[in-house]
Amino acid sequence: MFQTRIHGRGGQGVVTAAEMLSIAAFLEGKHAQAFPSFGSERTGAPVVAYCRIDNKEIRLREPIMAPDSIIIQDPTLLNQVDVFQGLKADGYVLINSAKNFEQLGIADIAKKLRPDHQVCVPATEIAMKYLGRPMPNAVLLGAFAGLSGAISLASVAAAIRDKFSGKVAEGNINAATAAFEYAKQQLAALEVA
Repeated sequence: MFQTRIHGRGGQGVVTAAEMLSIAAFLEGKHAQAFPSFGSERTGAPVVAYCRIDNKEIRLREPIMAPDSIIIQDPTLLNQVDVFQGLKADGYVLINSAKNFEQLGIADIAKKLRPDHQVCVPATEIAMKYLGRPMPNAVLLGAFAGLSGAISLASVAAAIRDKFSGKVAEGNINAATAAFEYAKQQLAALEVA
């Protein structure tokens, strides 16, 4: 079972990201579930959503305490919430930021992870370019496909089309594709170094 925990703030589409991730997995013939966890439903409040993907039926219903991957939609949470809690030693970390792990003040965390399992992607900036709005959720799913390989970019695009339509869908798909390529370039740079 591959388990993902998504951290963000209300209004950033955290719950929608988990739903689209589960749709992408389902479209690949896998079993998936997505569900949120939040206290207050106000914009800007910390929100966590979960997604499980497996080749067989998923019976678990509790929050994900030992994720295989973490997607952080809002880097301001790095100093407010223990977003890395329970992350598996070979886990994946994707952060929405133009800064790197050292610039974000979490170089010690990065040293504990495989270099090819961590990447920062300026998802908000990419969203602004393609959508005209700071909505990083679908953008980060494209980057997640590039980083982890847990889902394909084609499935992310299909999940976006399932959730949105018209210009909104196409803008999100273009942004997700740009983030996918960005993540792949960051990983390729590691191989060269």
